[in-house]
Amino acid sequence: MDFLVIDDDKTFRDATCLLIDSEGHYAQGVCSGELGLTELKEGKFDSVLLDLNLGTEKGLDILEQILKLRPNLPVVMFTAQGSVKNAVEAMRRGAVDFLEKPFTREQFHLVLARVQRVHQDKQKIERLEREVNDSNAQSPEILLDSSTPLVKEVMNTLLRAAKTPASILILGESGTGKSVVARAIYQQSHLADRPFITVSCPSLSKELLESELFGHVKGAFTGALRDHWGKVKAAAGGTLFLDEIGDLPMEIQPKLLRLLQEREYERVGENVIRRAEVRIIAATSHDLKKRVAEGAFREDLYFRLNVITAEMPPLRLRPGDLIRFAGHFFKHFAALCGRRLEGFSEQASAAIRAYSWPGNLRELRNAIERAVIMAKGNKINLEDLPAELRGQTAPGAKGNGAPPEVGSLVSMEKLEEAHLRKVMERTANLAEAAQVLGIDQATLYRKRKKIGLE
Repeated sequence: MDFLVIDDDKTFRDATCLLIDSEGHYAQGVCSGELGLTELKEGKFDSVLLDLNLGTEKGLDILEQILKLRPNLPVVMFTAQGSVKNAVEAMRRGAVDFLEKPFTREQFHLVLARVQRVHQDKQKIERLEREVNDSNAQSPEILLDSSTPLVKEVMNTLLRAAKTPASILILGESGTGKSVVARAIYQQSHLADRPFITVSCPSLSKELLESELFGHVKGAFTGALRDHWGKVKAAAGGTLFLDEIGDLPMEIQPKLLRLLQEREYERVGENVIRRAEVRIIAATSHDLKKRVAEGAFREDLYFRLNVITAEMPPLRLRPGDLIRFAGHFFKHFAALCGRRLEGFSEQASAAIRAYSWPGNLRELRNAIERAVIMAKGNKINLEDLPAELRGQTAPGAKGNGAPPEVGSLVSMEKLEEAHLRKVMERTANLAEAAQVLGIDQATLYRKRKKIGLE
């Protein structure tokens, strides 16, 4: 946990920070309520330890400002002897506990345990709210309840491994639901009440990704204006999901291997060895064996990740699930958009079954959402579906489903999208495609995501 200590007594403040650090947590101290409020606005803290008497400032006033800024933040009050009455008043106003100065390590442990319980309850509530607010269209049940024998075998393997601490590697084409399956594994695991933290490996530059994973200290690089705890710290005791791990830069791979083997890591710009017990789930659309042969992925890291491996089949190999998935998405988006539709026409259903769905579940989801919005009648008809499914191009385009050519009367955005798709088809991985296009991997990742190729 990250603590902010607000006390104008430097000796006491520093001693409290050292005590917190010795317990395996992070503490930052400031000498005034004003500085404390600034830190809370700029950074993320899990709890505040606040002195009732801050020179000219009143601790109770600062408490009110803290809770106004961060309503659910656990605040513990420091009180001098003889001011317990004020501490009780502070708890009435929203503080979770108080410590009477001077306090012993055992007294601090009791308060720390209560703060941790409050923090964990808060995390559970936030996690439940995210799951409730998350689109039902991404519900894992649509993947778990499959009529395809191959999918049943894959899910049985993954769910048997879910309750073990073993690392899990999920393979499969883009859009096959790897991230949804990763969350299903987490929900079925012994760590379901602990954090589930996601890191998208190709979404950031090498430098920023390393900081995102392991954190950094103030001044570690240009722009590092304050200490930062990374996703590894956030996932401690829980699950860390590394999406598209095949794009993890070589420079970071030894550090991830160390985390997997030794449960140790260091923040960027710091030589302090820290420990973190995390369960790793990784996913990739790349052929990792090929990446190892090309020298783009460490063999020892591959073997360390490859404890339990399963490959999600593409949608074209799941004909028994296709119409059921389409119906699931249809119900979701019809309800979301307030459309009273009766389903699909025979022609629309036939077109959905006949299409190969290269973008898999993600493409199907987008196509059904568009059809629900565009439907003119009481059913989704063939003309409501995207042009690719109708076996024809949009009005004014050239050829039968052909991409626009240079000089075609189309926007630059459409031309760029067509070029990106072609380059991605003809290159082996994200790094090669980025090199051909003359852009960095993070930029390509964002562009790819925007056009639905993620």
